[in-house]
Amino acid sequence: MALPIVAGAAGTAAVAAYLNAKFHILYDLRNDRGGLAPDQKVLDYIGDRVANKRVLTYHVFEDHALRKQPNHPFLIFEGKQWTYKQFFDCICKVGNWLMNDLGVQVGEMVALDGGNSPEYLMLWLAIDAIGAMTSFINWNLTGAGLVHCVKLCESRLLIADTDVRSNVEPCRSELEGLGVDIKYYDPAYFESLKDFSRIPESRRENVSVESVRGLIYTSGTTGLPKGVVMTTGRELLVGHMTAKYLRLTPKERMYTCMPLYHGAAHGLCMTPTIHAGSTVVLGRKFSHKTFWPEVAKGKATIIQYVGELCRYLLNGPKNEYERAHCATMAWGNGMRPDVWEPFRERFGIQTINELYAATDGLGATFNRNNGPFTAHTIGLRGLLWNWKYKDQEVRVKMDVDTEDIMRDENGFAIRCGTDEPGQVLHKLTPETLAGVPGYYNNDQATVNRRITDVFQKGDMWFKSGDMMRQDPDGRVYFVDRLGDTFRWKSENVSTNEVSDMVGKFPQIAETNAYGVSIPGYDGRAGAASIVLADGVTESTFDFRGLATHARATLPGYAVPLFLRVTPALEYTGTLKIQKGRLKREGVDPDLVTGEDKLYWLPPGSERYLPFTKKDWEAIKDKSVRLT
Repeated sequence: MALPIVAGAAGTAAVAAYLNAKFHILYDLRNDRGGLAPDQKVLDYIGDRVANKRVLTYHVFEDHALRKQPNHPFLIFEGKQWTYKQFFDCICKVGNWLMNDLGVQVGEMVALDGGNSPEYLMLWLAIDAIGAMTSFINWNLTGAGLVHCVKLCESRLLIADTDVRSNVEPCRSELEGLGVDIKYYDPAYFESLKDFSRIPESRRENVSVESVRGLIYTSGTTGLPKGVVMTTGRELLVGHMTAKYLRLTPKERMYTCMPLYHGAAHGLCMTPTIHAGSTVVLGRKFSHKTFWPEVAKGKATIIQYVGELCRYLLNGPKNEYERAHCATMAWGNGMRPDVWEPFRERFGIQTINELYAATDGLGATFNRNNGPFTAHTIGLRGLLWNWKYKDQEVRVKMDVDTEDIMRDENGFAIRCGTDEPGQVLHKLTPETLAGVPGYYNNDQATVNRRITDVFQKGDMWFKSGDMMRQDPDGRVYFVDRLGDTFRWKSENVSTNEVSDMVGKFPQIAETNAYGVSIPGYDGRAGAASIVLADGVTESTFDFRGLATHARATLPGYAVPLFLRVTPALEYTGTLKIQKGRLKREGVDPDLVTGEDKLYWLPPGSERYLPFTKKDWEAIKDKSVRLT
């Protein structure tokens, strides 16, 4: 009987393997809702932290510094290293300065403005230690944007790095008129502080998981930045669970040059590293010249990326350290499909760990990718996920012109089918509403992210603002930001798809696709702002070849009708491409700023030609019809 039993077992294993491959059962079991859904162990961990009144990131840091591994490296920055205990002592003396010299109270909001540095981290954790809250200001801001953020958070203090003095000083009179006291810091000043006394636990003992821990600001691409509330509980949960998802141990070293004021470096690098007792290799800012040398010399095993950082590296010159490093994983979000495999191959990065998440959003998806099946995706959904969560997270069809949800004859939303792009919505209930991210002192913006009567009267959902699609194999793809997708010839055009395809033309280094309004036409016509590759000039650029390439790789309605040749694309501080000014200026030659040159693809033409004022007038008076 042994042989049939063995044969039966082998057959069962084969069936199980087939079912797992087809329905991604093991993936769903390991990742549950998306990778950061708390299981009972996590809930027990949070409960223990609450019971012992140790819910702050500072508390986790203190555990390592005073008990678990005081002599383990915490931070490496520009050739200098701090152990957990050494950095803890720095936190204490900065905390005492905040309490005793500046009079910062428990529960007070402190505006922090500075670039990546050890001193910035000391301030962040010291503010945490004294039971205050941090408003993480984008150090690139000046003028109205800076004043807006400081005013919004209602801080009486703006503590700024001397390196950003040139951004702060033009606003001094206006800030002081609001009652804001400006204090500058630098390494020498913090080195002079000598009070290493421990911060009293009484400063922290009444901090609850529901309390505000800090504000992280949106990029401000659609107006002035909004302050997203980071609660104590959310910071604790995200830090702990991200460390678990990444399987971080003390031996790991994560490199980031992303700005610490942003949620990516804050919640996806710093806090999980602290929870795991790992080491941070910190870059002051992104630079082609310093990226790989810092990764290699800091012996980083993980590199963090955001947005177009990977494309920058791929387009950059060869660096002697670009393969002479220890990094085996790239962790982040926003890597485009045309960069994915070339990045892996050139730099020898085995694992690309792509995620989708937002500081002011709900839900997250994760893709630990090592091969072709899930390349270019942000996640994978199997049979169990669809059975368990299909009514909690949905994709709905959108009118991309009005940005309204499309409704059926009964007035309810229409779900997307396989491979149909739609906005992702997350179901809200009275129980989950309290945990939904909100905007500080901006109730209207918070309410605007919610929508009711979606599938039935009285239901409530959270709008992600992002378009995604899911293919027949359960792979999830990011399509576009809702405001970036546009309609032309009654078809929806994904700016990401256009950028990816146009960007593959060998004479182009970077592409930013967008839609422009044209008088007398519904929807928006496609345009692409392009940066020419090194050594290519407008006189040597193959405008005929680009037209042929675009028509061969894109649907006719998605082929850009206009080109804007520019020396450089505009990015946010977190390397996200800016489209706002380009969309506002459109293709009216009188509105186009700078030295950019416009080209267009006239009806019947086989090449892009210079676009002039005469051509613009011909389009407006309809003597030329766009096709």
